[in-house]
Amino acid sequence: MNGASREALATARERLDALADNTSADAAKLAEELAAVTGLLDREGSLRRALTDPAQPGEAKAGLAQAVLGGQIGGETSDLVSGMVRSRWSQSRDLADALEELSYSADLIAAERAGVLDDVEDELFRFGRIVSGSSELRAALTDRAAGTQAKAALLHSLLGGRANQVTERIVIRLVTHPRGRSLEAGIDALSKLAATRRNRTVAVVVSAVPLSDRQKQRLGAALAKIYGRQVHLNLDVDPAVRGGISVRVGDEVIDGTIADRLEEASRRMAG
Repeated sequence: MNGASREALATARERLDALADNTSADAAKLAEELAAVTGLLDREGSLRRALTDPAQPGEAKAGLAQAVLGGQIGGETSDLVSGMVRSRWSQSRDLADALEELSYSADLIAAERAGVLDDVEDELFRFGRIVSGSSELRAALTDRAAGTQAKAALLHSLLGGRANQVTERIVIRLVTHPRGRSLEAGIDALSKLAATRRNRTVAVVVSAVPLSDRQKQRLGAALAKIYGRQVHLNLDVDPAVRGGISVRVGDEVIDGTIADRLEEASRRMAG
């Protein structure tokens, strides 16, 4: 997003965080309702354009939103949506994209409140690795001819009882409503969003053998020194690494043989 949309999204995030501070707010319900509004705007382009029309006063757009959505969503969701349509958006689609992000953020808030945000982060990463390693599963989940109910049932059979309920909800929504985004890109975006809630960076670590607890601690500490913030490690094992280790943070890849080399790099950067 650029310009006005970026500012509008930042304001919406602040409003969502303010709602999150209110423990009486049902974050899971908020997530479901925001996702429903996102779907509505995706289907109804004329409504989306009307709610982002820069020629119309903000109060008029908020009134339209209330008229269309009144009775279908709760008061907290309605207030949040009304505030968003009062803002200025560079493109009409940006409003739907912002609503989608907030819906996922609300689910992550629910996980945070339940003390399972770390578990959800790890499960999202592991699910992404499973999908990338199974062309058959990926084909089934991205088949445009398959109905959303069939995909949801498949995911429930895979994740039900094995993953946190928040993880299952998020993955089902991502798969059944991809909104033109690849499955891998969606999972990556969700992992970053989860990390942001913890104000930390995500590092994808691939090693030839599982790292010991001590190695993980040393690696996390070294990366924290390099990036100046807490780093969450998503761990994967690949024998092809041949005794080494590969760390990817965003678009940056760090290759080494042991965690000590990362510590050495950290010391050099610190001068």
